[in-house]
Amino acid sequence: MSLIKEFKEFAVRGNVIDMAVGVIVGTAFGKIVSSFVTDVIMPPIGVLIGGVSFSDLAFTIKQAAAGAPAVVVAYGKFAQTIIDFTIIAFVIFMVIRLINSLKKKAEAAPAAAAVPSAEQILLAEIRDLLKESVQKSR
Repeated sequence: MSLIKEFKEFAVRGNVIDMAVGVIVGTAFGKIVSSFVTDVIMPPIGVLIGGVSFSDLAFTIKQAAAGAPAVVVAYGKFAQTIIDFTIIAFVIFMVIRLINSLKKKAEAAPAAAAVPSAEQILLAEIRDLLKESVQKSR
């Protein structure tokens, strides 16, 4: 089997396409949540802690000198990323929890009893008559 043919079979498989769609949607969802955290949640928290923007929180290890940029540890951006992750993880947890509860309800719902067709009823009657005739002949 040629390398190109193997790659084509791999790339066209449903799982690979599903994974690609998941990554794309996940990336877009991550951007939405990051914007929500940065633009909606963090400003009020910044006001509560004294008007500080989390992304501005940092400390300088070495000042800028002679064209070399300053060495800065931006721990505020790191805190922002942790908050983003926490919110994304919680939302994904809630979505998976909802999906699992819907699956449980679908599995727990009793399947409606299948109504036998006229042919099945007739065959059952024939079977019962044959059983009776065999038992009587014994």
